[in-house]
Amino acid sequence: MTDCTQLSFELPGLCGRKIEGNFEGGNLSSDGGLVLLRQVDRLMGLTKDLAKRLPDRRDSDKIEHSLQSMLRQRIYGLALGYEDLNDQDSLRKDLLWQSAAERTEELASSSTLCRLENRAGRKEAWLRDIVKSCVCGAGASC
Repeated sequence: MTDCTQLSFELPGLCGRKIEGNFEGGNLSSDGGLVLLRQVDRLMGLTKDLAKRLPDRRDSDKIEHSLQSMLRQRIYGLALGYEDLNDQDSLRKDLLWQSAAERTEELASSSTLCRLENRAGRKEAWLRDIVKSCVCGAGASC
């Protein structure tokens, strides 16, 4: 009888990081759907387009996290059920989350993401509603 069980599969990595689905252990993440979400975002260009549309009034000499990286972190978190910003304090150290946000170092802290959300005005809130309907589905509350 033929054994059709695939023991591992490789996913798109980042900067030499290998992302592989297998059952051998190692650096683990329970958010495997994150890689698929990243690929969909790449195809749609959602976070790239949003980063271009949102004003970034931060001092460019003091920026540690790009606007696009923070948008990825927040939007992906919402899509995966991490509505509260305090979840980001542990997720920011997860290698899979860093790869999904296309960073090789820790992601933004919950306080940094909070400042991002708090500086939003009417225009940004309108764009946020569009993102929420894309991520959560029309009429859904997430």
